[in-house]
Amino acid sequence: MANLGNFDANQVDPALSFDALPTGKYLATITESDVEAAQADWGAGIVEIGKVFLDKGNYTARAQEMIDALYGYDLGPVLFKPTMASGEQTFRPTKRGALSYFVGHDPEYPLDSGFGLKGWRDVQSETAASYIDGDVAMWMGQVTMTDEDGEVTKVDKSFGYKRVADGELRIVLHHSSLPYQPWANS
Repeated sequence: MANLGNFDANQVDPALSFDALPTGKYLATITESDVEAAQADWGAGIVEIGKVFLDKGNYTARAQEMIDALYGYDLGPVLFKPTMASGEQTFRPTKRGALSYFVGHDPEYPLDSGFGLKGWRDVQSETAASYIDGDVAMWMGQVTMTDEDGEVTKVDKSFGYKRVADGELRIVLHHSSLPYQPWANS
């Protein structure tokens, strides 16, 4: 047992002896259910972008809203490696790069066709593992996306989350790749 010297807990008045914690400085620990909700929000956002596109609505504005709500570009660069990006534009640390990936039509990113415009109808996440330490969480697993024709695409994903001052999680790392397919030996 620790030696507390002459400390007497009965002599401490918490109202007078301790400074109050500064408001907003300490954030709640992320939980598994927070991570699951963030995964579901990301999937719903991708589906919604496609619906707005097919309804001839302002899909770019919807994608921007999703990025602002879910990604941490206001915190600094996001470590974003999209599934279908290559060459010098493989990585998308800027909000503009992310928006182009999701909706295309940006001359700075001529290879982007708009991942969010592919008509995804359902997005499901299957966790392989997660790591949580206070207001930071990491997740990896497979995400299964079904398009309007019922075609299924599975991708391997890793997400890193940070809880921010408004209490929400923001994506600060997003890595996506197609599962490895070993060459057939024939």
